[in-house]
Amino acid sequence: MYGASRDDFPRRIVCLTAETTEIAFLVGAGERVVGVPGTAKRPEAAREKARVGGFTTFKLDRILALEPDLVLAFSDLQREIVRDLIGAGVTVLCTNQRSFEEVLGAILLIGGALGAERPARELIGDLRDEVRQIREYSAVWPDRPRVYFEEWMDPLIAGIHWVSDIIEIAGGRDVFAELRDQHSAAGRKIEPDAVVERDPQIILASWCGKPVDSAAIAGRPGWERIAAVKTGQIHEIDGADILAPGPSLMHGVRRIHEIIQAFQANG
Repeated sequence: MYGASRDDFPRRIVCLTAETTEIAFLVGAGERVVGVPGTAKRPEAAREKARVGGFTTFKLDRILALEPDLVLAFSDLQREIVRDLIGAGVTVLCTNQRSFEEVLGAILLIGGALGAERPARELIGDLRDEVRQIREYSAVWPDRPRVYFEEWMDPLIAGIHWVSDIIEIAGGRDVFAELRDQHSAAGRKIEPDAVVERDPQIILASWCGKPVDSAAIAGRPGWERIAAVKTGQIHEIDGADILAPGPSLMHGVRRIHEIIQAFQANG
């Protein structure tokens, strides 16, 4: 920013999610990060920072002890700790991105707040370039396979907006695309029979930190009629690659694109 020096921006940053941690490091502000959640795995240097709790299980005193001048948070799911931090006089930037485009917007917003707008724009440019290449590659496929993404198993929860976007980017068709605009998981609850009716050719699952049981999915009553179950097209996607709305979503895009590419080759 014109006329601003690096010292004009936050010097002690606490991140409450894996994606805000990753964004801070990727835009060059990693040395200013003093606290991260236990879920922060990328980049490797983030693991050396002080841990301040889990996604919704933070300790206010632990965060305040780090004397942050900015806390980066995500979504209404963290509203309680955000409220407490604001009440304690801490500045909080809480993004609420849901779509893939909103993820890119959040990168720019956080980068700007950290005095790193240029590297944030460069990062976004790199992500857009890769997305464009993947779209061009899959554009020649005559058909896009039907894909069901399962975020939770009891009750069944279909994929959030950015997951639906990623399926489309990777070359598939989300069988529950109409639910993508539902912000809450409750709005994406589906019945098992609805999955059978939509007959996905590929099933993807990431159960919010719980290991996916592919055999249990295949063994659900009536699901033996689903094309993906018949052909063994049930795949676990690492939550770090698909459920954290930040730059790591590109890992999920690549993985799902590989799955669909292999499906097309065997079709």
